[in-house]
Amino acid sequence: MREELKKLARLQRLERVRAIAKQTAAAEAAHAESTLAQLQALAARTGNLAADYAARSDARDGGDLVRLAKFSGGLQGVRSRTLADAARAQQVADMRQAELAQAERRRAAVEDRAVAHARELAGKAQAPVLGARKAIGTDLE
Repeated sequence: MREELKKLARLQRLERVRAIAKQTAAAEAAHAESTLAQLQALAARTGNLAADYAARSDARDGGDLVRLAKFSGGLQGVRSRTLADAARAQQVADMRQAELAQAERRRAAVEDRAVAHARELAGKAQAPVLGARKAIGTDLE
């Protein structure tokens, strides 16, 4: 019985460790999602800014037009790099979500084992139920 109690305590400790690992994975997933959202917003703002500059028609001479085109092209380059960073951030966020799901499955599996073992111990601790008396005689009586 003592060994079984030790096993139950060990399973409960393992469940607490897995719960902490799940919390860590959740925090990492939230951070990755936040980074992704920031990069997507930055890419959208940069794209809008580049489009606004490209649509401007207030150039007074050819030099202004060339500078405006270079600046707009530079903004488009920043936007494309930001979109590439956002794509990488999406992959990282997906990976973190998968790690979170795996951590939850591990925690749930240990919890199920601990609950089953506790139920088994509780069943052993109860006094056995004595059955009804055995019938004597035949069915004809």
